[in-house]
Amino acid sequence: MADRPLTLMAVHAHPDDEATGTGGVLARYAAEGIRTVLVTCTDGGCGDGPGGVKPGEPGHDPAAVAAMRRRELDASCEVLNISHLEVLDYADSGMMGWAANDAPNSFWQTPAATAAARLAELMRQYRPDVVVTYDENGFYGHPDHIQANRITVAALEMTDLTPKLYWTTMPHSTVRRFGEVMREFGGDGEQPDSEAPVELPDIGLPDEAVSTWVDTTEFGDQKFDALAAHASQGENIFFLKMGRERFTDLMGLETFVRVRDTTGAALPENDLFAGLR
Repeated sequence: MADRPLTLMAVHAHPDDEATGTGGVLARYAAEGIRTVLVTCTDGGCGDGPGGVKPGEPGHDPAAVAAMRRRELDASCEVLNISHLEVLDYADSGMMGWAANDAPNSFWQTPAATAAARLAELMRQYRPDVVVTYDENGFYGHPDHIQANRITVAALEMTDLTPKLYWTTMPHSTVRRFGEVMREFGGDGEQPDSEAPVELPDIGLPDEAVSTWVDTTEFGDQKFDALAAHASQGENIFFLKMGRERFTDLMGLETFVRVRDTTGAALPENDLFAGLR
């Protein structure tokens, strides 16, 4: 291992995914001298266009959106001090059930083995010690997130590498805190009803099922600025409007499930590289 640096590889679906779920660990481990590699699988062309125009609406140009989001991704990587960005550049598949799911060049329609072979080449090149991606349901059922999981698992099987492998997740205690913040700020900009229940998605895991809790509060400003680099995307505005301090308080602990390990590091752990240094 002396001939190469410790390496973290994060496999994400779209531009901006790197900031929300793993911006803290990418910034933290870069600061600790670890090489950070981001693989972004799609072009993000199903994202919001200028002025918030949505896919299928007049004026939405997927190619222009993809170009805009690539510029934002480059800016985010600079903020997070990511060592290497690799873009597979498959067409964004959109949300589950969208017509974009069926486009022949979409990530969702690409045979997993085909995309995995490309990812396996990157893994052989960088030889990551830790790999992070989504769980089998893509955290919340997004087709491109599910496909990212599939190709990551398949790519590892194509190599002789045995990195620690993690899924991103969210403990139920944090899901509940998100609900409180959503109630406070209001999802639609109107004055929220403090008594009305907030319908929370069925995501995350019981706290006791979370294996890895990484404190990234020291890097909250970088994570906030990385997300702000993707400000064209309307879903990010909720996070940004709460301000840096509240954002870091809510988002400063990044959590994972360890699914493969050869180090024997004890669980729960507070470091993705536990057992490796």
